[in-house]
Amino acid sequence: MVEQARRQAMELDFWNGPVTAQSLPGSLTSHDFLVEDGAGQYIVRIGDDRPEHALFKYNEIAVSQAAHDAGLSPALLHHEPGALIFEYLADAAQMDAAALAQDANMDRFTGLLGQCHLDLPGHLEVPGPMFWVFHLNRRYARIMVQHGGRMAPSVARLMALNDELETAIGPIQPVFCHNDLVAEKILDDGQRIWLTDWEFGGWNDGLYDLASLAVNLDLDAAAADEMLHRYRRLNDEAPDQASRRRFKAWKCAALIWAVLWGGVSEMFAELEFDFAEYSRQRLDMLDRGLAEFRSS
Repeated sequence: MVEQARRQAMELDFWNGPVTAQSLPGSLTSHDFLVEDGAGQYIVRIGDDRPEHALFKYNEIAVSQAAHDAGLSPALLHHEPGALIFEYLADAAQMDAAALAQDANMDRFTGLLGQCHLDLPGHLEVPGPMFWVFHLNRRYARIMVQHGGRMAPSVARLMALNDELETAIGPIQPVFCHNDLVAEKILDDGQRIWLTDWEFGGWNDGLYDLASLAVNLDLDAAAADEMLHRYRRLNDEAPDQASRRRFKAWKCAALIWAVLWGGVSEMFAELEFDFAEYSRQRLDMLDRGLAEFRSS
């Protein structure tokens, strides 16, 4: 599959001169390449709609364009069925947990996230979807039960937890979120931080972006709380007991999504990746997260 995707990337009509394509690690929903032609270097994503994950390229295209217009992301230079071509940030590096923990970087990142949540919608040409993780979790559960996925026996417990957490979250004030923040999608070129890969972009509670990042980077409790503090400070608010409890609930909800995402991906994905181990690790993290949530 990788070689087929590589050929597709190299045969796009966009190129000028000889073309090379180097496979990039990280994405679990597409084949990504660093492509070089006679004019420069580019990031190419090869992949189609993934209905099992409610991923549709028209949304990724619209949100990517809006994110660039809002100053959050590199430019989407070209798109056609099955392929997206993005500007390549040659000097950018991933922002991992250690980098994020630095005071200056924490301020830069939370400021960028606040900009995303408030400014991006003004650049959208479409309404954009709602990313309500509790509904998505129920959808994954139905898919597993209907198709007999390996994790089907765990679905009843996870759905009971899903309902409990949704009640704990309560009403939200929606903002436009990335919804899938991992190290590979947060790039720092030394001057500014960029967000990339908007396939899950949609309306959500802003705390979800913080929570999903906290679990994806496996931030310790102190670093996660500091990130929450700085984010709320953007609105002249300080974390209180209620917001900290909701934040912990969102972390658990994000972990349920990750567990179920891994289970559904195991059933449908064509990429070589140990989705079963991914889900197992997230289940272990969920147990720890629930203990923290229930003690708050």
